Amino acid sequence: MSSDASVSLPVAIEPDQDRHLVAAVEAGGVVVVPLHAARALVWIGSPADFPTLDDTIEWVALKTAGIEGFKDAGVLDDRRRWTNASGFYAAGCAEHALALLLAGLRQIDTSVLLGWNDDVIPPAVRTLRGATVAIIGAGGIGRELAPRLRACGATVIAVNRSGRPVDGADRTVSAEHTEQVLAETDHVVLAAPSTAATRHLLNDRTLALLKPHSWVVNVARGPLIDQDALGRALRAGTIAGAALDVTDPEPPAADDPLYGYPNLILTPHIANPAPGLTREMAPWLAENVRRFIAGAALLSVVDPAADY
Repeated sequence: MSSDASVSLPVAIEPDQDRHLVAAVEAGGVVVVPLHAARALVWIGSPADFPTLDDTIEWVALKTAGIEGFKDAGVLDDRRRWTNASGFYAAGCAEHALALLLAGLRQIDTSVLLGWNDDVIPPAVRTLRGATVAIIGAGGIGRELAPRLRACGATVIAVNRSGRPVDGADRTVSAEHTEQVLAETDHVVLAAPSTAATRHLLNDRTLALLKPHSWVVNVARGPLIDQDALGRALRAGTIAGAALDVTDPEPPAADDPLYGYPNLILTPHIANPAPGLTREMAPWLAENVRRFIAGAALLSVVDPAADY
């Protein structure tokens, strides 16, 4: 890195001077400055509070992986480079997805509710060994999750838009074959972005393609599942259970039926807990700062015209 890095790339971190991100930037010799003096902005606030930017800002780094809120707010433009946190939090999401799936299959949730119940719990316990698990929307999370599932003895089918092979998966297919995959899989992990095309991806019809022993795990976005349809499937035994780290809306209302299903595990969006996001983001930001200064391609570049 050149000795004049702090001059060539003054960075603003807004709306708060997060200590993890400040340390990551300053470790590379870059100085943190007020927004009016910056060439790059690290934004860790909400889309609603996003500031009006001068054309002197050449690059904006967003803290979130999903850009739906920023797109809806009309924030994204083509006058500068934008990056998000796609892939930054994948390991945490994969770890949580595996934990949720195992908790359901091993009946940990039911054991907490019922205690020592030899009549109900042992017959319902299942294993990942020999099971087929589909990861729908297999990007960064899928690449992290696939080898973890295979280490537990599962076969992994990755589903993504392009059909390009996902490292660690046994097979990768394109999204147009999603329903075929649902019909042949044992369990499903949702890791897709929230778009018009993925809204209510799991609904009455697609849930019916699954098996009575199937578990559904969602660590992506709440709107991927029609929650009314999920409730019907859980009550009818169409599937064995579901484990959700995200809901629609979020959080659910106090009287939401989700809280009443004994075969549903609900965690409060903690696959990557909000208090730890900037700590997870810091090394990735440092690498992108290095790349920006070197004129290299940035990680997790956002297309302002894309849905995600």
